[in-house]
Amino acid sequence: MNRVMKLLLVSDVLFVSGFGLIQPILSIFIKDNLLGGQIYAAGFASMLFLLTKSCIQLPFSRYVDQHDHVVRWLIVGSFCVAIVPFLYAYATRVEYIYVAQVLYGIGAGLAYPTWLGLWMMHLDKHHESYEWSLYSTVMGLSTAATAGIGAALVQTIGFKPTFFVVGFLSLIGCFILFLLKIKEPKKLRVRVINVK
Repeated sequence: MNRVMKLLLVSDVLFVSGFGLIQPILSIFIKDNLLGGQIYAAGFASMLFLLTKSCIQLPFSRYVDQHDHVVRWLIVGSFCVAIVPFLYAYATRVEYIYVAQVLYGIGAGLAYPTWLGLWMMHLDKHHESYEWSLYSTVMGLSTAATAGIGAALVQTIGFKPTFFVVGFLSLIGCFILFLLKIKEPKKLRVRVINVK
């Protein structure tokens, strides 16, 4: 596994682990802690995220396929996702969660196709199945570990500090992406004339 893939994997582990801490308890937070929060609101918030992400990622993937310098879009999308937990922490009304979920969808819609494209470009030949399986296994283990930890964290320190933990993990994951080498534009070929 090459350096680019390792960085992508570590970054994604931090994002998935972070959000894994709060996914199982987000609906409880919405229902019990927000003005206007109810079970329907939690479902509607999830729908907003998935709808926004789905509307953005397909057309954006066309852009990614046709352009260089896509790492910046991965960073922009990841940063949008990373600030979502901070928005959760300060939410007092369910409408704030809706705004956060739309931002989450925009960020994921920019980051996901870019991440997939970079991962696919750097797969090692004849190791594709192993590297995809390694990714899937690491993500599964990370999510499994954090699901229980998230509930314990909320019960111990509360929702707001837990959202901050998730936000900081996500920001670290975002900053790791800055270590990816951004592809330089092709340099113009200069014709050298030898004068004797």
